[in-house]
Amino acid sequence: MRSLVHLGVLCLLCCCEAALLDRRPPRAIAVRGQNPSVVDARNPCKGVPLDFVFVIDSSRSIRPRDYQKVKTFILDVLQFLEVGPDATRVALLQYGSVVQSEFPLNTHASRAEAERAVRAMEHLASGTMTGLALQYTMETAFTEAEGARPAALHIPRIAMVVTDGRPQDTVEEVAAEARRAGIQIFAVGVGRVDMDTLRAIGSEPHSEHVYLVANFSQMQTLISVFQSKLCGGSDMCEVAEHQCQHICVSSPASYRCKCRVGFTLNADGKTCTGIDYCDLGNHGCDHDCVSTPESYVCRCKMGYVLHLDNKTCSSLDLCQTVDHGCDHRCLGTLDSYHCVCFEGFILTDDGKSCRKPECGSGVMDLVFVIDGSKSLGPVNFELVKGFVNAVVDSLNVSVAGTHVGLLQYSTKVRTEFPLGRYTGGRDVKEAVSRVQYMGRGSMTGSALRHMFRSSFTAEEGARPGVPRVTVVLTDGRSQDDVVEWADKAQRAGVTMYALGVGKAVEEELKQIASEPDEKHVFYAENFDQMGEILSRLKSGMCQDKPSDEDQCQCDNVVMFQKQATEQMITLTRDNILFFLNYQPMW
Repeated sequence: MRSLVHLGVLCLLCCCEAALLDRRPPRAIAVRGQNPSVVDARNPCKGVPLDFVFVIDSSRSIRPRDYQKVKTFILDVLQFLEVGPDATRVALLQYGSVVQSEFPLNTHASRAEAERAVRAMEHLASGTMTGLALQYTMETAFTEAEGARPAALHIPRIAMVVTDGRPQDTVEEVAAEARRAGIQIFAVGVGRVDMDTLRAIGSEPHSEHVYLVANFSQMQTLISVFQSKLCGGSDMCEVAEHQCQHICVSSPASYRCKCRVGFTLNADGKTCTGIDYCDLGNHGCDHDCVSTPESYVCRCKMGYVLHLDNKTCSSLDLCQTVDHGCDHRCLGTLDSYHCVCFEGFILTDDGKSCRKPECGSGVMDLVFVIDGSKSLGPVNFELVKGFVNAVVDSLNVSVAGTHVGLLQYSTKVRTEFPLGRYTGGRDVKEAVSRVQYMGRGSMTGSALRHMFRSSFTAEEGARPGVPRVTVVLTDGRSQDDVVEWADKAQRAGVTMYALGVGKAVEEELKQIASEPDEKHVFYAENFDQMGEILSRLKSGMCQDKPSDEDQCQCDNVVMFQKQATEQMITLTRDNILFFLNYQPMW
């Protein structure tokens, strides 16, 4: 009887224990393999949402039963991921000789849908183009068109690469590019994979991202490892010596460095360099670009105002924005302007023209040789043209008076108009105003050669017996020799004036000019001071050239000599005929 009581109590205890066991939480699922891991299938991680892409080797070296183990591995990883549009998004691609996307990130809204797609995929059984697969992962799988969330949201982008052999293409460069693009790569090798290849693929630190197992069955030993890393591992920025110069951002089993606004991350992935937004070449500013920590601003030079587009500028000086028509110089303000003349000139009644006809009675063939090199700049070139017109104003430009020609030179020489083209001062000045700036090198020697060989020829309009004058204006050292052609021109009777501005070389000016230097060499420190040498140049030219009266006297002498010669020839001829026809009377 006591035995029966003991037996009844024992049975009651067993039943109670069984009832208690039924109320306990479900046990973790044991995973296949020699060293099984555990996964809590009913309690997936609730950590940071991920954009997660499986990149699976589907080469012919993987046997069918091993291919099934790869699929099982993917399914086990999915067990602890909370799959959904607002949670973790999952994509799967497999590769052999080609890359085949099984489903992109924006396909499945639940784990169950993703599991069905995994079970349905078929073995490719072709080559091993791992580099090609990584390229596709970076350029296609993680794009917003394929379902990846915008980079600005900082959703971690995770790629898990599973491979069993050596790739048939290169992986180092494309893997590094993918990591620089912000993709965190886990590299899982099975069997005979080379560890150096896995390290070239995986992110750093390699101890957290690179894994090698002996066979496909042992892949299941990694499940708990990945669950720990992807579902709530340590804040890597706190435990690692990240050496980020600005900001460290933790991600599952890793971290990345980030720069503050206005800086860009250097190639070392840790240090930052300030962004010069003006150097990006897209600011479109008229005048000056100034970088700011977050962008740039456009600024105008002194005397200009910024438009409402915050890029283009307008001059506060009306002379820069209207066709003022001033002969010499224009002085302007925001709402008005007026014309002024160079020193020694007076403004005419039209308020625009300048004239000083003090030297208007002389006659000469005058050729200007003006420097059009890039060192002048367009603004100074306009001042040079005004200077030439100021000289023309002081001359008697007419059919019987002075004729004017103009050469411009840079690396080439261009006849803007020859001596014989214009016979009036207004026509000459209009032609000067139309001259277009060359803006290149400075070949003064070539210009002098062209002047000597061409400008004073009959074809160009030079007149016999008329004084020949050349005015050379330059702002710097010539890039070729000036001595040879300057000497030839002087020996041929051309009076040479050399005008230098700014960086012009005194010794070179003396080599160009006729002697004495004090009458034929002029210099100004800048183009605004050219008016100071204008009166001296005109005075020298007026003293050198003959007046109309002198020219008439010269012409009378020539005419007298011609008449005397003709009379002598006639007299000699008559005498010869007389003696030939003479017959004595005796």
